[in-house]
Amino acid sequence: MKIAVIGAGAWGTALAVSIGRSSLVSLYGANAELVGSMKQHRENQRYLPGVSLSEGVQVTNILDSALDGASGIVMAVPTKGLRQSVKECQSIVGDGIPYLITCKGFEVDTGLLPFQVVEDVARKARYAILSGPSFARDVGEQKSTVVSLASRDSSTSDVFSGVLLQGGVRTYFNDDVIGVSVGGAVKNVIAIAAGMGDALGIGASALAGLVTRGLSEVCRLGIALGAKPETFMGLSGMGDLALTCFSDLSRNRRLGYALGLGKSLREAEKALGQVAEGVHAANEVMLLARRLKVEMPITVAVTRVLSAEISPRDAAAELFARAPKSEA
Repeated sequence: MKIAVIGAGAWGTALAVSIGRSSLVSLYGANAELVGSMKQHRENQRYLPGVSLSEGVQVTNILDSALDGASGIVMAVPTKGLRQSVKECQSIVGDGIPYLITCKGFEVDTGLLPFQVVEDVARKARYAILSGPSFARDVGEQKSTVVSLASRDSSTSDVFSGVLLQGGVRTYFNDDVIGVSVGGAVKNVIAIAAGMGDALGIGASALAGLVTRGLSEVCRLGIALGAKPETFMGLSGMGDLALTCFSDLSRNRRLGYALGLGKSLREAEKALGQVAEGVHAANEVMLLARRLKVEMPITVAVTRVLSAEISPRDAAAELFARAPKSEA
């Protein structure tokens, strides 16, 4: 079996390395210089240094070559690039090959979740969604990882579950594509708040409370969109939220921490050097919450900080000064 991985960032590289331990993998990157470096050093020195490419991984900047003979396509591009990437793949392979969607967030301007973007571009395409507590480095280093694999079609999940498991990634199946997608998208916004709070020194107790109330926001929005409540108690809900909010490997947490230290958003993004999906998702989540009349004060606070409307310290003060209410 051959799997094509589209996107040579940290996550795409890690998945290619993992899958490449048992299957043939074509890892596609649009940046010819990066691809050349990876071929020479057998390592992605820019995005995942120290993790060697397994023998089964072929790196290319020619999309036709990456897709030739593939049984599945892993979309490991940021959400903002997903639409164009799917269009390009569809023009070459049509609807015959299933997609594994790994990006998280909402598409800017449309407010669509990643799987909805795929449906919008290719209505007949089959897809599964990978989400849950997992970092690229852990997957690349073959550390045990447990994730959700969501699809309305079990045969699509089966295409990817075996090769993931052989690479050390254990999958649990889920048919709640809305809940899994919302959990993966909104947790990044909450992680920015957690990073800011930690930088401000709010303390472990307040931080735990912040993250718990953040989970409530994830649940409320997901349920309003038609998700199953129990999904948010699982890997793609509570599990992914906990990892993203409390680990220093989290890009969104690190960006929030930089903001909490007084850096501007531009400075924080430059220092990060990678995409923090929560930055792009925050405003879309807020607009969606307003349209659905879902209360999400933490998300609103993060959006106001990202737009430089308010400082992280003032945002924290406002959140903790909110009037007492029922926990439900």
